[in-house]
Amino acid sequence: MDPEIAARLKRSADGLVPAIAQQYDTGEVLMLGWMDDEALHRTLTTGRCTYWSRSRREYWVKGDTSGHFQWVKSVALDCDADTILVQVDQVGAACHTGARTCFDEDVLLKEAAPAAPVDTQGADSGVPSLDQ
Repeated sequence: MDPEIAARLKRSADGLVPAIAQQYDTGEVLMLGWMDDEALHRTLTTGRCTYWSRSRREYWVKGDTSGHFQWVKSVALDCDADTILVQVDQVGAACHTGARTCFDEDVLLKEAAPAAPVDTQGADSGVPSLDQ
């Protein structure tokens, strides 16, 4: 891995960084996995997503068992360098349940209601208005 990237990457106490897999052409968020330096290196050099399994304590390549590969299109760090965004071409389901995405089961809010207008009549913001 590029030493500059390795130096910037902020890892958890166990050396892991969350990695979001996103469908490159639609922006659909597919799943969240975990990568350490080796998983990221493998992902960057093979063009296939490699993750660290926290439960099995081993590396796994998405699709090796299921055939549902994630072909890497781009990899980016967020502004804090503590999350990895992997844009992929997902073949088949991304979720271990067989669903296309891991984020379709428990939708907490489907569509936010429009915000109610705020009545600022008589409110003193401390900033003089233009008509004063």
